[in-house]
Amino acid sequence: MESIFHEKQEGSLCAQHCLNNLLQGEYFSPVELSSIAHQLDEEERMRMAEGGVTSEDYRTFLQQPSGNMDDSGFFSIQVISNALKVWGLELILFNSPEYQRLRIDPINERSFICNYKEHWFTVRKLGKQWFNLNSLLTGPELISDTYLALFLAQLQQEGYSIFVVKGDLPDCEADQLLQMIRVQQMHRPKLIGEELAQLKEQRVQKTDLERVLEANDGSGMLDDDEEDLQRALALSRQEIDLEDEEADLRRAIQLSMQGTSRNICQDTPQTSGTHLTSEELRKRREAYFEKQQQQQDPPGHPCEKPNTSSGALDSDLGDAMSEEDMLQAAVTMSLETVRSNFKTEGKK
Repeated sequence: MESIFHEKQEGSLCAQHCLNNLLQGEYFSPVELSSIAHQLDEEERMRMAEGGVTSEDYRTFLQQPSGNMDDSGFFSIQVISNALKVWGLELILFNSPEYQRLRIDPINERSFICNYKEHWFTVRKLGKQWFNLNSLLTGPELISDTYLALFLAQLQQEGYSIFVVKGDLPDCEADQLLQMIRVQQMHRPKLIGEELAQLKEQRVQKTDLERVLEANDGSGMLDDDEEDLQRALALSRQEIDLEDEEADLRRAIQLSMQGTSRNICQDTPQTSGTHLTSEELRKRREAYFEKQQQQQDPPGHPCEKPNTSSGALDSDLGDAMSEEDMLQAAVTMSLETVRSNFKTEGKK
């Protein structure tokens, strides 16, 4: 649709854009439309003067601003109508009862000019397809034949005045090209305000991103990753500590079950005070079991001290502790011994 002429909105010159988009070229400028507006003002002044230049109506007319243009660039329907007369074109009010009684299908027309308050835009057929050439859009909007009537009805419901352009429009490149081909439009053009808002939002997001990157020396986007890394390291340290404890426990169980006179720190350099025989380990177990037995017996029934022989130990403790409890107690005491040896070695 690059061949379609489409003037985008500048200031309040929608009447100029409307006419040029209709005629498909830069036919009118603000200066030319202002000249037409001044001519219309002068004609109205002369008609008012016919009633007497000293009349109240005439003096009131002179004090009022022009009804055909203003400083913002707005032009009246009279200015647009007079501009089209130069090209032999005429405007007929589409939504008037007289025209509606003709029951003319909009698809059989060639173009429409639409107005709401102070905004003008053109809907025109180019080749065999209809296009909304509203200057507030970023580009021409394709309108299907089946949607045209609904589109115009919606404009009427919104309060638009719609004018049918009667007469032969000047030839244009887009009309000739689109007589041979049909175009497709995948995405509807946005309103200029929507596009500007989107661009502004993108610029704001970019500025915020740059500010974050500058404040963090380019590492602002890594905050989340760094937090994840810190959590992973903490979990890793916990796992390492757990593995160390499990290793100590396994080593203690192994040493406890050996029951020999080997140094319990056989895997580490031997030091004084760390050599335990099986007899010493047995005595420590007896002391631990005796303490456990005293805690379990009710007050007033002190338990007898166990004999030092292994047979007596099994007999006295068999009723108070299960084999599983005995094993657990042995493991605990062995683990304490191992850790004590590790600490002694570390201090040295």
